[in-house]
Amino acid sequence: MTADVIVYSTVSCPYCVRAKQLLERKGIEFKEVNLSNEAPEVRVELMQRTKHRTVPQIFIKDQFIGGFDQLYALEKAGKLDELLA
Repeated sequence: MTADVIVYSTVSCPYCVRAKQLLERKGIEFKEVNLSNEAPEVRVELMQRTKHRTVPQIFIKDQFIGGFDQLYALEKAGKLDELLA
């Protein structure tokens, strides 16, 4: 299964690891943007766009869905596959 999934993360974030593991377990390809390696303005721009300060920040088909908790809730409710279709 492939989709336009982007995960903005940092190196020391356990929820980022869990989100990536969930996606990998489902065979979903995703692009990871490690904010630890990006210029500070990239993180500021992302926070302004989403109004969220924490990571991971997950986008599916350019739609911000939230972090790990929201990703997990979508999966548990059976709605993640619908978003990826």
